[in-house]
Amino acid sequence: MHNGVQAQVPVLYVADADAARGFYELFGYSELRTGGDGGSRWSYLQCGELTLLLAAVTPRLVTAELPLLIYLYVDDLSATIERLTAAGYPAERVGHPEHAPGGECRTVDPDGNVVLFGQRRAVPAQSRAERTGSEARFSLIREAAEAVSRRGGAPARCQIGGPRGEVCPEPAEVKLADSWGDTVWGCMAHADEALLNARGAFLATEDGQGLGGFLRARQSQPERAVQG
Repeated sequence: MHNGVQAQVPVLYVADADAARGFYELFGYSELRTGGDGGSRWSYLQCGELTLLLAAVTPRLVTAELPLLIYLYVDDLSATIERLTAAGYPAERVGHPEHAPGGECRTVDPDGNVVLFGQRRAVPAQSRAERTGSEARFSLIREAAEAVSRRGGAPARCQIGGPRGEVCPEPAEVKLADSWGDTVWGCMAHADEALLNARGAFLATEDGQGLGGFLRARQSQPERAVQG
């Protein structure tokens, strides 16, 4: 008989247990037990066989420098989006990846943690919602990454990294540029972040001859006109 883990309970440290509980109830969790003493408060939630423990401790035991990322699978993506929106939590569609053919969305909980949620059950292509601006942007980034992969020549690692200079171990997949001539290679996630936050940044491509080729072709047009 294998002797190992029988169950696991994710623990999420929050600032306000009631606010966090209300948020995760939108995903179908319900509170089984709650308690606390002095500066601590906890709420034990369950959804089917899944559990989640919310812990509010003053002063906070855990201070994350970056938002945590939580992934949830839901049975009905559209219904979940409607509940979140009605409660004041906007949900952003981010595509239909292989692990969530029914669609994937992103929202933020009351503590600023990014919550991704997807639907495993696929939906017909004609019934999918139109792409949002962010989804269309990410599709362009993916197309650029695929073009780079076919052509080769990208550096080994992402050059953008984290907000405090942390080195990103992901491979460089996309080249970005701006109007001042600066360029940088990044992974798709960091490229998406840069396009969102760096005004004037755009996807750079090396497939064509660029502006120089355009100008050379334009300058040769009058000569052809005269010769004709």
